[in-house]
Amino acid sequence: MTQQKPAKKTPKGFDQVRAAAVKALLDIEKGEQADAAIRAAVKEKGLRPIDLRFLSQLVNGATKMRRRLDHEIKFYLARPSVKLEPAIQNILRLGFYQLSYTDRVPDAAAVSESVNLARHFADESRARLVNAVMRSRLREPEKVHFVPVEDNPAKHLGDKYSYPDHFVEFCLSEFGVERTTRLLEHYNRPPTACYRVNFLKIKPEKVAEMLSEEEIEFSPGKYLPEFLHLTKSGLPLENELIRTGNVFVQNESSGLAPKLLNPRPGANVADLTAAPGGKATYMAIRMRNRGRITAIDKSRPRLELLVDNTQRLGIRIISPVFADLEEFSGGPFDRVLLDPPCTGWGAAGKHSDLRWSKTGRDIDNLVKVQTMMIDRAARLVKPGGILVYSTCTIIRNENDEIVEQFLLRNDKFEIESADRVLPSELVSERGFLKTYPDFDNLEGAFCARLKRRQNR
Repeated sequence: MTQQKPAKKTPKGFDQVRAAAVKALLDIEKGEQADAAIRAAVKEKGLRPIDLRFLSQLVNGATKMRRRLDHEIKFYLARPSVKLEPAIQNILRLGFYQLSYTDRVPDAAAVSESVNLARHFADESRARLVNAVMRSRLREPEKVHFVPVEDNPAKHLGDKYSYPDHFVEFCLSEFGVERTTRLLEHYNRPPTACYRVNFLKIKPEKVAEMLSEEEIEFSPGKYLPEFLHLTKSGLPLENELIRTGNVFVQNESSGLAPKLLNPRPGANVADLTAAPGGKATYMAIRMRNRGRITAIDKSRPRLELLVDNTQRLGIRIISPVFADLEEFSGGPFDRVLLDPPCTGWGAAGKHSDLRWSKTGRDIDNLVKVQTMMIDRAARLVKPGGILVYSTCTIIRNENDEIVEQFLLRNDKFEIESADRVLPSELVSERGFLKTYPDFDNLEGAFCARLKRRQNR
C-alpha cells in the first residue's frame, strides 16, 4: 500500500474588505482623497452594500484618527522610534481602530484579521509583530498616556483627538482650551445626513410623515426648519426622496448663506462658484422659481452635476455658465453670492482626509485666491445690491481678514449686519455670521453681507 503524502498547508486567507481598506489608506497617505481612494480600492471587486459601508467606516475612521492611533501604537512597539513599513503601519491603524472605535468587531477578530493582512501584505515575521502588538494592546490598554494638557495643550489635544498642530494651535488662540476641546470632540463624531425639503414639490410635513412611518429619527433645523437632521448615518428613502427631487442632501449651515443673501422672487442673482448647485438650488426654491440665477463655475463636470440637480428638483430659473470668474463679464446683478475655495475646516467632521491634506501654506495660497475673487465679485454688484461672501471654514485668515481688507480697498461697500436676517446668537460683533460644530447640528461656516452704496 502506497503511503499518502501529507497534505500541504495552505496559507490562511485574508479579508478582502480589510485588504481594500489597507490599499485605500496607502493611497490616502500618498495624497489621494478618501472618496477616490475607496472607489479605486473596490473597483471590480463586487462588494455588497454592507461590505462597502464597513469599508467606508474603516477607511474614514482610521484616516480621521490617524494621529491618535499612531500615538497609541508606539506604546506597544519594542522600538518605537523605528519607522514601520507603510502597509504594516496602516494594518496596525486599522486593527487599533477596530479595537477602540467599533462595537461590532470582536477583539479576537480584529487581531486575527490584522495578522492575516500582515501575512498577505508582508511576511510571517511581520505577521508575528502585528500579533504581538495587538495582543499587548488588549492586555495593557492603560499603557497609553498623553502629555498633560497644562504642560503642552496643543500636543495633548492633537494626540488625543487626532488633529495637526497648526489647526489645534489656531483653535487654542481663538477659543481657549475648553472650547477647543469641545470643538475637536464634535468634529470626531460620525457624520449624519441632513435633508433639505424642496418646497416646489413637497411639504416638509409630508417628508416628516414619510420618515416617521419608516421609524427614521430626525429633527428639524433650529434656524431653517425645512432642513431635517437625521440622527443616523446613511441616506434613508433614497429612491422616494432624493432621486425624486423631494429633498436635497445639504447641511443646514450651508443654507444660511442663501438665507442671508435673501433674494426675492424675480431677482437677478449670480452664484459665482455654483456647482454642484446646493446653494443655487436653495436660492431658486426660496425665489419660488421666479427670476434668474446665473450659475458660474469653471468645472464642466461639476456644472453637469448642477444641471442634473436642477432638473431633478424641478428648477427652471438657473442658467449654467462655464467660465472662470476672472473672465466672466456679465452683470450687474441685484444679488451676488461668492463661495470661494477654502480649506474647508468648518466641515472637517465630514472629510476625514482634510485634516492631513491641508497645511498652513494652503491657507496662504487660498487667501490670495479669495482676495482676487472677492474683488472680482464686487464689480458684478449693481448700486444698492448685495454681495454675500461665504466659506465653510472657521479660519479667521480666510474669513474676517478677507472681508476687512476688502473694505479697506473698496469704499463702495459696507457691512450689513447678518442679524437683519438671522438670529443674533449666530452673529459676531462686526455683523458676520459664524457657526461652529458645537452649535445645534451645524457645521462651521462664515458669511458676510456687504451692501454696495447707491451713490458710489
